[in-house]
Amino acid sequence: MSGPGLSSEEAARRRAALPRAPRARGSRSYADIVRANTLTVFNLILGALLVVILALGDPRDGLFGGVIVANTLIGIVQEVRAKRTLDRLSLLAAPAARAWRDGEIVSLPVDAVVPGDVVRLEPGDQVVADGPLVSAQGVELDESILTGEADPVARGPGEEVRSGAYCVGGSGAYRVERVGADSYAERLAAEARGVRTPLSPLQQDVNRILRVTVAVMVPLAAALLLALALQDRGLVTSAETAVAALVPLVPEGLVLLTSLTFAVAAIRLGRLGTLAQRLNAVESLAGVDTVCFDKTGTLTDSRIRLESVEAAAGRDPGDVRDRLGRMAASASAPNATMRAIAEGVPRPALAAAAEVPFSSARKWSAVSLDGLGTLVLGAPDVLMRAGVEVPAALADAVAERAAGRRRVVLLADTAAPLDGEALPRGLRAAGIAVLAEGLRPDAPATVAFLAGQGIALKVISGDDPATVGAVAAAAGVPGAERALDGPGLPADPEALGRLAAEASVFGRVTPEQKRELVAALTRRGAYVAMVGDGVNDVLALKEARLAIAMGNGSQMAKGVSDLVLLSNSFATVPRAIEEGRRIIRNTHRVAKLFLTKTVYAALLLATFGLVPVAFPFLPRHLTLIASLTIGTPAFFLALAASSGPVRREGFLRGLAAFVVPAGAVTALAVGCAYALTRWAAGLSLAQGRTAAVVVATAIGLGVLVQVERGVERRPVRPWVWALVAGFALAFTAGLWAEPLRAFFAVEVPAPETWAIVAGCVGGGLALLVIPRRVPALRRLESGGGSVDGG
Repeated sequence: MSGPGLSSEEAARRRAALPRAPRARGSRSYADIVRANTLTVFNLILGALLVVILALGDPRDGLFGGVIVANTLIGIVQEVRAKRTLDRLSLLAAPAARAWRDGEIVSLPVDAVVPGDVVRLEPGDQVVADGPLVSAQGVELDESILTGEADPVARGPGEEVRSGAYCVGGSGAYRVERVGADSYAERLAAEARGVRTPLSPLQQDVNRILRVTVAVMVPLAAALLLALALQDRGLVTSAETAVAALVPLVPEGLVLLTSLTFAVAAIRLGRLGTLAQRLNAVESLAGVDTVCFDKTGTLTDSRIRLESVEAAAGRDPGDVRDRLGRMAASASAPNATMRAIAEGVPRPALAAAAEVPFSSARKWSAVSLDGLGTLVLGAPDVLMRAGVEVPAALADAVAERAAGRRRVVLLADTAAPLDGEALPRGLRAAGIAVLAEGLRPDAPATVAFLAGQGIALKVISGDDPATVGAVAAAAGVPGAERALDGPGLPADPEALGRLAAEASVFGRVTPEQKRELVAALTRRGAYVAMVGDGVNDVLALKEARLAIAMGNGSQMAKGVSDLVLLSNSFATVPRAIEEGRRIIRNTHRVAKLFLTKTVYAALLLATFGLVPVAFPFLPRHLTLIASLTIGTPAFFLALAASSGPVRREGFLRGLAAFVVPAGAVTALAVGCAYALTRWAAGLSLAQGRTAAVVVATAIGLGVLVQVERGVERRPVRPWVWALVAGFALAFTAGLWAEPLRAFFAVEVPAPETWAIVAGCVGGGLALLVIPRRVPALRRLESGGGSVDGG
């Protein structure tokens, strides 16, 4: 075997000798999923009530137990499906190692790396195991994930690198000594196991709803139990009343639907080629109002090509091409520009006496080659500011090519040797290399969509401002005619914040300035998403509220991102943003259905439940009503397409502005129907309960229509009308089916009952509309914004 590293046979033997490593967890474990969907507060409450009714009452009144089982199974099945999808997608975004095997560099999955392997390290690569550097040329590592220190750390031969760090500059190789559980990062991870991901804003909203529900439920339950004890109604009647009164207080499906929408959204994005590395990140997309992105890899194709080489006056064009080709071929850590030059001007490599690898902070690289002296390639404006003299004709060519959306790099040379990482003395301009990037076909349409949604767009690039501005203008970015130069940006945070908000295009910015621009926008209240693909984007990705990496980007960029666009298509971002907004809108809507039930159940409990009369419902009645008016419709609404604004501020106030009036109207209609049937018409308890069930179902379907219309009074979608009509017909037909009547303990309504039901339903539906015409309630429900009638 020639070269460093191991043979395939030796690597296989060493891998077999390693202790069996636990399987990496790309997502929640199956046990976590089962626990989370089974051991919930409301499952425990409903389970206890189920035990009571099965032990003391009619087993038919335990029908709501099927809801517990169904909700739990649906949650488990959907989350397992999401887990499997995410685990498969995670493999596509997982870091890889380029190690020597049998004398050649091959790409290996992390779990195939064994002690003794020699792994190549270049900018953007993640360190996947612990071990000493065996070679290093200007290696700089970002170890912030391990130490918390943001500044890159220089490492030389013999110094140890640790898994989890990223190479941000230079190149080298390290020999693997510790892998898997023995590595530093894994030991840290083992100590951190059990730490939960912070709850998203939507999950916090749902938890607040549940806390309010429990706060209402506890005193009502205590009052009900005390009243039943004092009234001495008998054990069976008391059990039926308690269960019938308490079960509808529980919004058992709300938590399920929240997790379900997250899981389904992650699967949908996965089908679009987007990996949600944090499930909550899908929801975070809903709040995005500013998108920052680099030019290369987002607006333009990440692959560049050499278009032309132009020599300075008095220089031989052939010699300039030869010098460029030799430099590109001899670079130990070629970046995209070097690779494009090497492909365009192929030349044999020469041994380098000294080298300074390219750094996005320096924006130049240099190499000393025997017979050619020291060659420096970098950004023209950076080298010119450093004192490199550029003939006027060549400077004009640089400006002209940059204005034509071309990337231009300047080649300068000198006989002076390299001294550390400083530019050598006596540099003279030799010529320029003109490189072209293609505008992505989907970029203009994507930019137009985002701008049309009121999202502010910021192009932040390390390239020349004129080039960046030209590309941004071609893509249709608003305000692209004004491109700011990174070196001219103010250091004062307040002034930088004003410029960041006003301007749309920033060129020649350093990675640190990218981060500061994102931070400045965040300080001004913007919800910033950063889209990037390179090492130079990592600081900004970390600073953003939502980090999005391109799938063909560096391992480091993907490692710190919340979402990875595996399809490498910027056009995925609008669809991902709309998916997040759909989650918020739909969850806020279905919450109205669940909480309306809680409000009217609480009012019925506080009236009929605390007085010595038969309760209007049996537990099985409420299961029927909830299934037709809440459970099934909410499932469809939660997963359906939706439109309209996304409101975060004042959510609970807006929710209360709808559910309190709607719940009060439902309770009033049900109470009137039950009381009039029993005591005004003098009909039986079965007729009274039948009237209550019919009215509750009809008003519940009316509430569904009002939720669909929203405060904006949107047209009701045809499928929602079909759902309402289908449930109404099925319910009505069921009243004439003897087996169903017997099971649910209802009767065919008498003529008097139908008259009372018609009056109560008509009055209730009319009252449901009134709150939407009260300006104060409409403002509350809309989050305080203005709303138009319709």
